[in-house]
Formats: sequence, structure tokens, C-alpha cells
Amino acid sequence: MSFKSKLNVNDARKLAPVAFYGAVGIIFLALLPFANFPPHIGLTGILNLIAAYGLFKKRFWALWLVVALFAVGTTLSLYTLYVLAFSNWLVSISMAAYAILTWVFTAYVTAKRKTGIIDSTYSSEGLP
Repeated sequence: MSFKSKLNVNDARKLAPVAFYGAVGIIFLALLPFANFPPHIGLTGILNLIAAYGLFKKRFWALWLVVALFAVGTTLSLYTLYVLAFSNWLVSISMAAYAILTWVFTAYVTAKRKTGIIDSTYSSEGLP
């Protein structure tokens, strides 16, 4: 049995937000030792991993966490871009890509909250 059939996903685009938030969470946690352990990076990484889990398991709170991470990610990346002012090109390009991808995946998840990847997860009928 293939991995794709175990996930019960017909379209790879449905797993893209899960992969994005999971990868960002792992990257942020991996960067902790290099940045002298700032707590906001660690907390953001943990919240990204929780959002990836929530999206994968189709939990009703995942949308709200994604919206909160939109605010946190936008603030973090744009502030870093402002402070660095493209003096460090690698970090600047990474932060610009992170901001753009955060906007894209937040828009995708909020647009698909009733259909697609989430079906009836966010409707009140599906809650116990």
C-alpha cells in the first residue's frame, strides 16, 4: 500500500499547507541554537508544528491557529526585513519568501475552510 493511499488524499495540493507549516516549524526549532535560543522563535516553531497537525487531522481550531500564525509570521518577517534592510541577502530573501508563503497558505486555508481540504471541519454541525 502506497503512502499516498494511506493518507487518503487525492490531490497533493491538499497536503501543501501541512507540509509548509510542518517544515517551518522544524526549521525554526533547528535555528534555535544558532540564534542564541530566542523564545519567540521556539514558540513560533512549536505553534507551526501544532498548526500542521491540526490541518492534517482536520481539527476545527486549525483555522484560528493559522490566522494567528499569519499575524506572527508577517510581523516577524517584515520586522526582520526592516532591521536588516537587505544587508544580509540570505536572511532577507528567506524572510521575504517566508512572508509571501505565509500569506499564500493562509489565504488558501481560509478559502478552503468549507470545501477541499477541510470539508465540514469548521462547520458547527461537525462538532460534538
